[in-house]
Amino acid sequence: MPTAPVIRSDAPGSFPWSVFHERHPKLLGQVLDALPYGPAQRAAVERLLVESTTGVLEPPGESVHDREQWLAWGEGLWGRPWGEAPFLWAENWFYHRLLDATGWFRPGAWHGIDPFGPFKAAELAGPAVDAELAALEPLGELPRRRREEALLASALWGNRADLSFRITAADDDAATAPVADDSAAFWTELERARGGRVCVVADNAGRELLPDLVLIDHLLTEGLAAEVVLYVKPRPYFVSDATTADLLTTVERLRAAPSPRAAAVGARLWRALGTGELAVRAHAFFCAPLTFHDLPADLRAEFAGAALTVLKGDLNYRRLVGDRLWPPTTPFADAVEHFPSSVAALRTLKSDVVVGLEPAVLARLDGTGTAWRTSGRYAVVQVHRRPPGR
Repeated sequence: MPTAPVIRSDAPGSFPWSVFHERHPKLLGQVLDALPYGPAQRAAVERLLVESTTGVLEPPGESVHDREQWLAWGEGLWGRPWGEAPFLWAENWFYHRLLDATGWFRPGAWHGIDPFGPFKAAELAGPAVDAELAALEPLGELPRRRREEALLASALWGNRADLSFRITAADDDAATAPVADDSAAFWTELERARGGRVCVVADNAGRELLPDLVLIDHLLTEGLAAEVVLYVKPRPYFVSDATTADLLTTVERLRAAPSPRAAAVGARLWRALGTGELAVRAHAFFCAPLTFHDLPADLRAEFAGAALTVLKGDLNYRRLVGDRLWPPTTPFADAVEHFPSSVAALRTLKSDVVVGLEPAVLARLDGTGTAWRTSGRYAVVQVHRRPPGR
């Protein structure tokens, strides 16, 4: 596959530039307001803000977690302005540094305390979640195909609930139909997978993870998968990315829901976790500044044994196709041929990279005169079937 320019954040006014100069300053302010960090943690967070907006990439100090690994990953980048690093790499380093600044890695009072925990808890306890769970009641009365359409749409547009995206998103960013829609192929692949293993790589916790879990429950109860393996982050990451702790909190939210149907989903998922029908994995790779082209051997083998791998969200999409300025009409199959299993991407557009669009669709989107790639108003359901033996 031909190469395309790597996305960087050094162009003022660009979306990546706005992430570092608009979104991150707001985020760090919210982190410091949400928890009573002491002077040392607050000073470290403030230094990170200055360095990431006006300074250069400082190599990790002796006490930084995974120092040797990051020295290798950043070879050739240390000492250069942040904006000259690949955008995906720089974002990963920013969040690693934020955890280090708040004491996540170090022995002490703040060890293991999720700096984004208050945001996640507030979202999951909000009234919007009650309304969404109540909507499950009439869903059970729909014919199966209609019900599956609704479940897939909920999982797809649940990706708009990304907390970091909502820091800067406008309230009127209404959702539209997918601009690339392989929904029929999605269910066809799952029918082929009957009795097999489906892997789901989660994105965000809370209001996105809820419809993901309802979809997983459907796959198990309808026999579309004998086993689902849900991959989560091993630690807090990109504001609202789901960890095992977030998963358990979300299942508990379902179990305690006033909606009988939601509570039943929660109860089934709890049992499935206990029996292994729903397995949870957390791998260090998911917090690395790498794309899926660089999957470690153990993770590649796990995905290779799956009938289908479902990748949720914008970050997983960027890692799947490569965070580059591909021509948007680049075939999705060409961009994901490297992946070791059949793969489905469910993603709302919140960053510049996109592939698999028809020329007429691209012309229509470009004709809107809006930042359609990053607004969250558009989405894709894209599927590539990997032929057996490939």
